[in-house]
Amino acid sequence: MVNIKINSIPVQVEEGSSILNAAKLVNVKIPTLCYSPDLPPWGACGLCIVRMEGSAKTVRACTTPVSEGMSVLTHDPEIIAVRRTVLELILSNHPNDCLQCPRNGSCELQTLASEFGIREASPFQKISFNRQIDDSNPSIVINPEKCVRCGRCVKVCQEVQNVWALEFMGRGIKSTISPAAGMLLGESPCIKCGQCASHCPVGALYEKDDTVQLWSALQDPSVHTVVQIAPAVRVALAEKFGLPPGTLITKKIYAALRKIGFKTVFDTNFSADLTIMEEATELVKRLKDPSSTLPLITSCCPAWVDYLEKYYPDMIPNFSTAKSPQQMMGAIIKTYWAQKAKINPANIVSVSVMPCTAKKFEIKRNDDMKSAGFGYDVDIAITTRGLARMIKQAGIELLKLPDEEADHPLGPYTGAGTIFGVTGGVMEAAVRSAYHFATGKELEEVNFFPARGLGGVKEGEVDLDGTKIRIAVAHQMGNISAVLNKIRAARDAGQEPPYHFVEVMACRGGCVAGGGQPYGINDAIRYQRTNGLYTDDQNAERRCSHNNPYIAQLYTDFLGNPGSHKSHALLHTHYENRPLYLK
Repeated sequence: MVNIKINSIPVQVEEGSSILNAAKLVNVKIPTLCYSPDLPPWGACGLCIVRMEGSAKTVRACTTPVSEGMSVLTHDPEIIAVRRTVLELILSNHPNDCLQCPRNGSCELQTLASEFGIREASPFQKISFNRQIDDSNPSIVINPEKCVRCGRCVKVCQEVQNVWALEFMGRGIKSTISPAAGMLLGESPCIKCGQCASHCPVGALYEKDDTVQLWSALQDPSVHTVVQIAPAVRVALAEKFGLPPGTLITKKIYAALRKIGFKTVFDTNFSADLTIMEEATELVKRLKDPSSTLPLITSCCPAWVDYLEKYYPDMIPNFSTAKSPQQMMGAIIKTYWAQKAKINPANIVSVSVMPCTAKKFEIKRNDDMKSAGFGYDVDIAITTRGLARMIKQAGIELLKLPDEEADHPLGPYTGAGTIFGVTGGVMEAAVRSAYHFATGKELEEVNFFPARGLGGVKEGEVDLDGTKIRIAVAHQMGNISAVLNKIRAARDAGQEPPYHFVEVMACRGGCVAGGGQPYGINDAIRYQRTNGLYTDDQNAERRCSHNNPYIAQLYTDFLGNPGSHKSHALLHTHYENRPLYLK
């Protein structure tokens, strides 16, 4: 620990802490634009300048570590004037179309301009390069005119996700973010995870908005609109209405969806239970067959699927063929449920509310997503942020709604289904049922703690009544290559695989921190959202997927058995080698 002063206030802080974080301990807010607690600081914007007491020299608070005896001045008329000038320079190269911007009301630059009282046009010459919007990607849009060169998107894409789809192009005032060689985002290695848009402070990167198309469907009396909500949505949506992260409002979301106009409301947690039935069956089958390919790797995350097809196509045989819960639900809605409800599947518009921008890509990933035979199994995917906008547009006071239940039979879920939204959740849910499938017994302790937490790679061992299997859980794409290279090296050397079962999620923390969740993510918020889902699991009447009676009814009435021919036709998919760059 070191002793310093912030604006003459003594404070003891950990050695190596930045001045920015030290100031927070004494409730002093230093303005920033390029800084994110989720990313390594690099001092690009210059807004966080401070100076040492008695010195004219300024330093950047986000990148300057504290030292013993340091006395820092964070605010005075001169520093404030410099920060204002920095903002005016940024605004001189930024469009003034705030009303049309997708980040209007949640833009960090807009907030800073308001805090500094910037009400008039910038005193500097207005410069515009008339760069074109890039909407070639199925999930993410780039508006280079709005780029403030903060570098957050490049940092997260390269250093956190290890995808390298974005780079700085050009120099000086002409620089902007773009895929390498100035190609379109839809032609780049982008895996659609949306972390670039989630970390962008302005409207330079944002998810495609399909709510206008959805409103049109909701107003069409000739169609039957059906909706499903993903596990992680229920612990994040409340943030858009003033409640703390992790607040569970599942039953109010059901009510809001009906008020918006959806005729039927289901829950993706149900199809998460269904996914476990298929995936755990696949795992047990591979464990029993000496000729099968191990480890089995989970396939619920579409950004991860895209990554593997592009970067590790030689490992496609390790991938579980089970579709994601979103896609399983879509297929079951347009077959099993349509038959039970006596509704023509051709008249169904199937909608999903997801924490993930890659889900917009997944619904049209290949022809397996048309397995029901009536167009794509899921017609429209919107994000948590998109649903929040729709609720507000409809004038619905979400928190005042009475609780409602999801519709049967594709609504009730177990605790295993709800933890799909966190890193390690798919693994934990699969272990609970794989144990039963392998032994015929029920686990006495269903909590599987080795899979939990924010460690980049978590390893453990599961005892299936005498048969021990090695597992690994990896999240955040930058952590994945170490696991995959370890598996590949053992395979190429003809050795036993280091793991039997591997779970991968593209985003740090899992779906709770997906690219379509409310802005401002950091590890504290990840923990809060994660705890909300574990609470939902802990309070569930049933906590193992195979104990969901509506899942059992689905197999009895329609699918037969897990892994049956019908199950494979509707609930499984295939993968293919995708080029890194499209021509």
